[in-house]
Amino acid sequence: MFKNFQNKLQSQIRFKSVFTIIALSFFLLAANSCNKEFKPEKGGIDLISNVYVDASKGLNKVQNFHISRLNYLHDDLIEVIPDLTFPEITDQIFYIKDSLCFKINSEQSKSTILSEIYKTEKPILTLKKQAGAIFSDEWIPNYLHRKNISDTVLFKKNYKRFEINSKESFSRFYIYPTDTILPYSIYRHAEKDYGGRLERIDSYNKKKDVFVTLQLITRKNWDNEAKEIFDFNAFVKKKK
Repeated sequence: MFKNFQNKLQSQIRFKSVFTIIALSFFLLAANSCNKEFKPEKGGIDLISNVYVDASKGLNKVQNFHISRLNYLHDDLIEVIPDLTFPEITDQIFYIKDSLCFKINSEQSKSTILSEIYKTEKPILTLKKQAGAIFSDEWIPNYLHRKNISDTVLFKKNYKRFEINSKESFSRFYIYPTDTILPYSIYRHAEKDYGGRLERIDSYNKKKDVFVTLQLITRKNWDNEAKEIFDFNAFVKKKK
């Protein structure tokens, strides 16, 4: 009888052990899925800046700049840089892959084969690219001295915020909580810390009395120039 009891007890212990392992595995899988980042297949990003001169006297003197129109397919980026004075005119086009940047001849952009662009164009490091979207691996200045402030709502979206106050400037940063990771980021390190996407920076230069806003605006569709390039390359790939 005792032996039967031992056998039953051992069976229950084995069952509980298996159940515990399964439950623990499910918990770890769920935890990993919650932290999993989502990368969209395609889309676009606009970088827009407003510059207010003599800001302490009012926000009447303002200039608007469309800095960059980024278009992506997975990790491939086509950057269309508008002319700062006449944004309807395209100034430059770049193909960006990983840490390298290739200039695309605007007159031949419709027939550019991205997989062969390295044969005709000398790449530059994205960190050294001067025009359009700035790529940087540096931290936000004085980031360690930042102060978290209350959340806010802008354009019907909730944002986490923090601010940095120094002798030269005062800045506020707006992070939209999301697990969707785009192939371009202004400051990736801050996005990782706050679990979201940095979509806006407001900064006031105390010495120059200039207030600057920088906005990152997402969109689902490509620009016409980028669409022609991506579509042509998809056609070339199918023919091979």
